[in-house]
Amino acid sequence: MEMATIVEEYLDAYLSSYGSTALPGHLKTFTAIISCRTPASGELHVQCPDCNHAEWRPLSCGNRHCPKCQNHNTSQWLDRQQQKLLPVPYFMATFTLPRELRPLAWFNQKAVYDLMFKVVSVTLKDFGLNPKNLGAEIGMTMVLHTNSRPLDFHPHIHAVIPGGGIDRRRRYWKKTQHNYLFNGNALAKVFRARFLDALKGAGLKIPQNLPKEWVVHCDYAGKGMAALKYLSRYLYRGVISEKNIIENRDGKVTFKYVDSTTGETKQRTLRGEAFLNLVVTHVLPKGFRRVRDYGFLHSNAKKLLTLVQMILHVITALLSPRTRPTFKCPCCKNSMLVIGFRRDIRRTG
Repeated sequence: MEMATIVEEYLDAYLSSYGSTALPGHLKTFTAIISCRTPASGELHVQCPDCNHAEWRPLSCGNRHCPKCQNHNTSQWLDRQQQKLLPVPYFMATFTLPRELRPLAWFNQKAVYDLMFKVVSVTLKDFGLNPKNLGAEIGMTMVLHTNSRPLDFHPHIHAVIPGGGIDRRRRYWKKTQHNYLFNGNALAKVFRARFLDALKGAGLKIPQNLPKEWVVHCDYAGKGMAALKYLSRYLYRGVISEKNIIENRDGKVTFKYVDSTTGETKQRTLRGEAFLNLVVTHVLPKGFRRVRDYGFLHSNAKKLLTLVQMILHVITALLSPRTRPTFKCPCCKNSMLVIGFRRDIRRTG
């Protein structure tokens, strides 16, 4: 079930029902999905060096919310993260905004999402520095997700954290005790207070009747790679995989998802235009970075990370640049060479 087909079928109905609230980025995403791997996205003229067979091949749209694109970027990101892995236990901390704040987040996405990153990172750093917890500087990789499993608007941040940190004063690596990092309830209290202060400081109106208890989980995540692979699913390819769209019939679209509480596979059916609106609800503001590194995992702290790896006797293999997949010749199956490019301006303009 292709997303492009669904967009083409229900786009007019979507514009009729939701056009007044649609953002430019939403419409741009739909245009990209429809044009992906068609002449509208451009074509490469490729030729086989062995049998001389030549043909035109359409390009991907490159939109980070397109379910067909960016697989190469996802693989590259995982390669880079694997180079940073340490032989320590890993933890995943998840910070969730309460339901009452979601409308505020929707109408002020860039401001609220930036504040989430800022407050979560500072809160985790301070917990790490606290001698009662670890007493060291930690590193973390944080990813913003805006959707729940059924694709409802549900902003939350996942932070993958190595179990240990750097004690600069004593100049040594300090490891966590057992499979425990921070108390989730304590994190939630500090996050709530600091985030509300940050909203006030940004001049954003805080709704009434906010819950006193917010939800933060901090769980053991094994050796780290599994957690990173989970986070990578939605970095570049939208919030839903085409394989999870199981039916498009009688003006309605049905997709499946795994219930996070029970682990059961469930289905959700919506009118086609409502499904499109649900999908573009999670289109991020232009230029917004969904994934960010902090502490000794930040890109500016490569020397510090190298020192930590030396202390922990980590041997990292040289990372060879991941090559992009090549076009295969339909005749002899060899790799084809790119010899030209064209774009149909009439289709894109």
